[in-house]
Amino acid sequence: MSDTQDRASWLDRAKTLSEALPFMRQFSDETLVVKFGGHAMESDELARLFARDIVLLKQVGINPVVVHGGGPQIDEMLKRLNITTPRVDGLRFTDQATVEVVEMILSGKINKQIVSAINEAGGFAVGLSGKDGHLIRARKLRRTKKDPDSNIEKILDLGFVGEPAEITPHILDFFRESDIIPVIAPVGMGSAGETYNINADTAAGAIAAATGARRLLMLTDVAGVLDKAGNLIPEMTAHQAKGYIADGTISGGMIPKVETCLDAVEQGVDAAVILDGRVPHAVLLELFTPHGVGTLIKAD
Repeated sequence: MSDTQDRASWLDRAKTLSEALPFMRQFSDETLVVKFGGHAMESDELARLFARDIVLLKQVGINPVVVHGGGPQIDEMLKRLNITTPRVDGLRFTDQATVEVVEMILSGKINKQIVSAINEAGGFAVGLSGKDGHLIRARKLRRTKKDPDSNIEKILDLGFVGEPAEITPHILDFFRESDIIPVIAPVGMGSAGETYNINADTAAGAIAAATGARRLLMLTDVAGVLDKAGNLIPEMTAHQAKGYIADGTISGGMIPKVETCLDAVEQGVDAAVILDGRVPHAVLLELFTPHGVGTLIKAD
């Protein structure tokens, strides 16, 4: 590359940083909860870039909180251990043996990989699970299914699958005042001390609401919420989102993600964003550019 080309390249980078400044100021001293999962977590390169981006957020005065999943890694370990987990309406039944594997993979292997990546990128990350500091007090997840013949609703027993009953964010408040970046595994504790596996999206939404986060960012393996023609919907209100669910525009696995965003927004989060974690620097593009890269859901 010639000196002229090299100079032009650096000028472009300086211009990009300058244009990002107003957005950095907008989110300065604000909490952002980022749900990290899907392809972004399985790709070594995307995971490395994600870690650098999280460190950058902390360096410019933003308070990132990372909540991660790990479904594929759990499935792989269960297979290696010859533990068979039946599915109940598409949901994994989690017995005592399975929840021990879940906790081992989420709180041990995956959590520490993310912490290490952030630390290697120049940050200071600390790994937690929802059991630390009573961060996530959990209760058994209840789901019902209507019998097509009798029309009677039956309660589905999913074992040690839980949902947040209460978030106690005191430990996160402490980290906010420091240079520590918390990385949270979605494992909670029940009233009797039992361990519950919690959906990472649900945990992230509950933590965002409890911490008064400015944004909930949910990394997925799709561009965002698409209309019926397959085009990205860049922004919608809570009312519009509910309408899209009702008319079938939002369907399948996207429904619980949007519902998590709606719950967070209705509990005070300024906005929630579903964005494509397969895009390098997706978090920075969403926060520091005028149009973002996903679907933003805000209150009416």
